[in-house]
Amino acid sequence: MSANRTLLPFAMTVAGIAIFSAMDAVMKGAALAAGVYTAVFLRNSLGAAMMTPVWLAAGRPLAGRAALRVHVQRAVVTSGMALLFFYGITVLPLAEAIAISFIAPLIALYFAALLLGERIQPSAVIASVLGIAGVVVIGAGRMQSGALSDQAISGIAAVLVSAVLYALNLVLQRKQALLSSPVEIALVQNLFMAMILACAAPWWLHWPTWPTLGQIALAALLACAALLILSWAYARAEAQALVPVEYTGFLWAALFGWWLYDEAVGVPTILGAGLIVVGCWIAMRRQNPQLGLAP
Repeated sequence: MSANRTLLPFAMTVAGIAIFSAMDAVMKGAALAAGVYTAVFLRNSLGAAMMTPVWLAAGRPLAGRAALRVHVQRAVVTSGMALLFFYGITVLPLAEAIAISFIAPLIALYFAALLLGERIQPSAVIASVLGIAGVVVIGAGRMQSGALSDQAISGIAAVLVSAVLYALNLVLQRKQALLSSPVEIALVQNLFMAMILACAAPWWLHWPTWPTLGQIALAALLACAALLILSWAYARAEAQALVPVEYTGFLWAALFGWWLYDEAVGVPTILGAGLIVVGCWIAMRRQNPQLGLAP
């Protein structure tokens, strides 16, 4: 029984990451068909509608004014992050975009130092160099193969900026988790993102076809399910112990990209992803010696 309790959060994390990767794959198709803005705006709108009955069933949890400020800050950040990331995956293979986005936890170390007063360890600098090297390897691989078009450059830039915003999102997420329940977070983030994105609807929203709307609804359902599953897992195991499992997202992205879009994963992408993951692992070992990960 004890072993099951220990392994279950890891199994649920693997499942949550797989579902999130499936959502990315579905969103790629929806964004290509309807446009990035339409796909993201409708996904969050439908996500808020799906989470409302869950929130009501949970007793309508609301954490108060302090949490509201963090909800708004995070919604602004994640709105930009989502638009940039989903644009990136429309012009890059899924696995390549996911590999580049892995640099976010390294950037988060610097945001944590800036916003939370945490001390930057020397290992974090080494980890950051490895992460940057990984991105360079991926870009060099594209250049060598002649696939570094203007569109690919814009996609890589979009994913990198999205990773910076995701790193800031990770810091805000720490504050948010201390103030609000997972159900409240899932509802409010979808709702606030939809409200922020709605400001551009008169100019950018193009109503999709019914099959594409079905894709977007499926993406919203997958996103809500993954968020709830991961929230459950992170409530039952330490975050530092589960973070390495998140790198299975590269494998899922490679699988879904190959299966749905016939995307091949080149050696430079694998090497670059490996450098970034090693960098994150080095940083993580120094951050949490209590888990026995320190050298």
